[in-house]
Amino acid sequence: MLRSMNSAISGMQAFQTDLDVVGNNIANVETVGFKQSDVQFADLLSQTMSLGTAGTASSSGSGGSSATTAMGGTNPEQVGLGVQVAATQMDMSQGPDETTGVPTNVAIQGNGFFVVTDGTNTYLTRAGNFSVDSAGNLVLPNGVIAEGYSSKPTGASTTQPSTEINVYQLAGVQQGSGNTVSNVSIGSDGSITATITNGTTTTTKVIGYLALAQVPNPQGLVSVGDNLFSASSPAAGTPTYWTPGQGTYGTLASGELEGSNVDLSQQFAEMIVAQNAYVANTHMIGTDNAILQALVNMKNS
Repeated sequence: MLRSMNSAISGMQAFQTDLDVVGNNIANVETVGFKQSDVQFADLLSQTMSLGTAGTASSSGSGGSSATTAMGGTNPEQVGLGVQVAATQMDMSQGPDETTGVPTNVAIQGNGFFVVTDGTNTYLTRAGNFSVDSAGNLVLPNGVIAEGYSSKPTGASTTQPSTEINVYQLAGVQQGSGNTVSNVSIGSDGSITATITNGTTTTTKVIGYLALAQVPNPQGLVSVGDNLFSASSPAAGTPTYWTPGQGTYGTLASGELEGSNVDLSQQFAEMIVAQNAYVANTHMIGTDNAILQALVNMKNS
């Protein structure tokens, strides 16, 4: 088979992946906290037809003897064998803020990820569309529970926060019998403030703190769907945990959500390039097919 046909097939496969990534980016243009990705390409190993040679310098003999004739060097002769997808790279830049006015909605301003759990596994996310469910848990729409601290820690740690944010437990009251926790809001430092009615006593106070996580390589995080990343992605590195506003950890904007960072104009441009490249590779296969057909006709004539 012609080498150009293999190259064209690899090109079609690579640009199909590119179109898949672009399609996913466009589909998630309104997804809270979504990070767009782009495809990185690399050429395949080239077939070496001949190695290059080094040139030789001329030298003069003694006593007027004849000189050695100089030879110029030659470059290698290589033919490329196509393209491959080297990586899909997430753009971890911050998306635009969208105002919701909901006091339990928060957007991270700067570095960090919220820490959430489904009771078995821990995940990281930039989506801050939290609400308080009927049991008093601070949850995302998919039901995972936010994790944090009952009191502000003094420093960052690699120890995962183990406190699931339940406003009744943090407030120290039993749900029901006239005991309520209301007006829950989240401050810029991750502090969770609530109005607590316990019997005939009503107080407003800070009952806990949201945790943020940082990883050495955010682009190495593995997406598991539902706006979540695995907290144990080997390429991302070991997470460290603290509260918002401490060290290099970002602060929180209450009543805001971080929108998708998908740039539609950029994605449309990439879609056009990928589409044209895909079609060009199909034309290459058509040309190769015509050449092979001509060879068959020559043999049969």
